[in-house]
Amino acid sequence: MTPGSNLPLNAVRVAVDVTAPVRLDVSGLLLAANGKVRSDDDFVFYNQPSGPGVTHSAAAGGDTITVDTAAVPEGIEKIVVTASPDAPGATFAGTEPTGTVRNADDGSVIASFTPPQLGPETALVVVEIYRRGGVWKVRAVGQGYANGLAGIATDFGVSVAEPAAPAAAPQAPAAPPAPPAPPAPAGQWGPPAGTAAPVAPPPAAAAPAPAAPAPGSGKVNLDKGRVSLQKNQTVSLVKGGRPLLTSVTMGLGWEPAFRGKSIDLDASVIAYGPDRKKVDNCFFGKLMILGGAIQHSGDNLTGEGAGDDEAITVHLGGVPQEVSGLVFVVNSFSGQKFSDVAKAYCRLVDAQSGEELVRFDLTHAEPRTGVMMAKLIRQFSGEWEMTALGEFVDARTVRGMVKPAAQAL
Repeated sequence: MTPGSNLPLNAVRVAVDVTAPVRLDVSGLLLAANGKVRSDDDFVFYNQPSGPGVTHSAAAGGDTITVDTAAVPEGIEKIVVTASPDAPGATFAGTEPTGTVRNADDGSVIASFTPPQLGPETALVVVEIYRRGGVWKVRAVGQGYANGLAGIATDFGVSVAEPAAPAAAPQAPAAPPAPPAPPAPAGQWGPPAGTAAPVAPPPAAAAPAPAAPAPGSGKVNLDKGRVSLQKNQTVSLVKGGRPLLTSVTMGLGWEPAFRGKSIDLDASVIAYGPDRKKVDNCFFGKLMILGGAIQHSGDNLTGEGAGDDEAITVHLGGVPQEVSGLVFVVNSFSGQKFSDVAKAYCRLVDAQSGEELVRFDLTHAEPRTGVMMAKLIRQFSGEWEMTALGEFVDARTVRGMVKPAAQAL
């Protein structure tokens, strides 16, 4: 298989063997429609070798994640299989892991995948087993993380627990802010095998409430025309089976404060690499970044007038590979709170045709000075996905948005 390719599974029970010249820690995470684990039970690894329909086993040649698709709960849409070098701080440079998907009953090989061009990555999503239209499939992923298993944990809603011996576990990034809907319960990520004993999962009584069901059935694309998003919903920028790689404009708009004549809001975009480190940001003081791949329309000091107040154009095909995520933010430089702003929204428009592709209306506000409106994330397959955020923070300039926006990726 090649990165991004997929094929249907011809077996009910499948085993994913992950092998490499070095010892790897292999895990499986069961993800709901929102792309997050539901609870501690959805994280399957060496210290918790079984979960709903998924098991972990270790052998001298490598670890195996076995998926019984008939036993996977209805609310689970995919199982991602991850790997990380067992040696603390080790990267995949010079190491070629291979994921082999087999029929778990007769041992026959269904597919194999060796991610190409690995280097500084310290953790990797190898493959994912997912259901689409009632059919189970396997997709080759090969997405690397430079911040270890903690990076994968953060992406999939697992909270990273601090072990008793700090040197034994990777440093974890700050946990992302919880969404307003009841969050997916967090699991515990223990230290690699052979190091300090992992932290025990929290008692059942302390588990958060189950996540609210995600609206709709999974991600949507642009095939049926304009998409209207609600908070935390995602749309894949794919039309007719092909990724949208043309120029798009993120238009951001608002109306003046209810009791004021003007309001100075500033729209910006922050570009991040796979390690969630800021690459650059585009705002009224820096109207072009990344060699012209992203351009800002300029500052609007009042919010008055029809149409978008500020716009940021992104030439998707020209965004350098070092950039994997874009977060669009709005700040109140004048210090007015968003609770005094009317009808804030963002919309993604085809820059050539002017056709509105995606729209997100901010239906509630908080008395704070900054809001993360939306994010665009580049998938390993090359396509981009847009997710509505609507998360408020206290920050009057784009500089104050860099850290919270990184956590939102």
